[in-house]
Amino acid sequence: MKHNWRRVAAGAAVVMLGLALSACLLTPGRFTSALDLRRDGRFSFTYSGEIRMLALSKLAEKAQAEKNAFTPSDCFDENMAKRPCKATELAEQRKTWDDERKASADRRARESEQMKALLGGIDPSSPAAAEELATRLRRQAGWKSVIYKGDGLYVVDFSLSGRLDHDFAFPTIERFPMANPFIQLTRRADGSVRVDAPGFGPASGAGNPFTAMMSGAMSEMGGAAGKAPALPTFDGTFTITTDGQVLANNTDEGPQPDPAGQRLAWVLNARSAAAPTALVRLGQ
Repeated sequence: MKHNWRRVAAGAAVVMLGLALSACLLTPGRFTSALDLRRDGRFSFTYSGEIRMLALSKLAEKAQAEKNAFTPSDCFDENMAKRPCKATELAEQRKTWDDERKASADRRARESEQMKALLGGIDPSSPAAAEELATRLRRQAGWKSVIYKGDGLYVVDFSLSGRLDHDFAFPTIERFPMANPFIQLTRRADGSVRVDAPGFGPASGAGNPFTAMMSGAMSEMGGAAGKAPALPTFDGTFTITTDGQVLANNTDEGPQPDPAGQRLAWVLNARSAAAPTALVRLGQ
């Protein structure tokens, strides 16, 4: 019974991890990021460091792993003492395993098509997928350098400047119908700009609402099938400089003097209390 429970738990964990990977495509690793906002509407944003594409990582491989050999579960008598399994019991276990394997294969086929749609046609199971994504990023404005390091990890250098006559989000990827943003700039009618950095939030909360699901799933997988894969490291800094009026922010120290006007700074890791947020009034 214990082994049957573990088999069920491991199967449920794989499903949970697959859902989490689908919902949270990108996550920051070690990074430095900065945003500069000018009262006349000019802005510049930089991100230098790691980005992990979870769909190309060992986490995804774990979610797609298949048990290739049938291993019978233990059988017990009415006193819960282990005993040899009967032929009929072994046959029933084997049938259940075959049914689960077929259902798992069907589920993986569906999830593969869904993931390809989320990745703009890129097949994450293809050996060429990682470089195909890197090539797609390199041809977009702002991506100065994109280097693939393996296990879904990219080291990037992004820098973009412009005018805030529109909202802004990072990262965006060509042909991706959706990508969870690390940072969002939202213009308001009164001339202020709201800065939200949900992707820079704590690993257990605001930055990634699916991390708790992933952690629980991997814990079950580790208990049921050996060592679970580790979550990516999250460690970075985010700084805002501006000559505008800082109306609100959630830094520990508030606005500090800076040659560029004022500075807001966050040191970010898994222990951070909340995702960075600020409200800055621009205009003459």
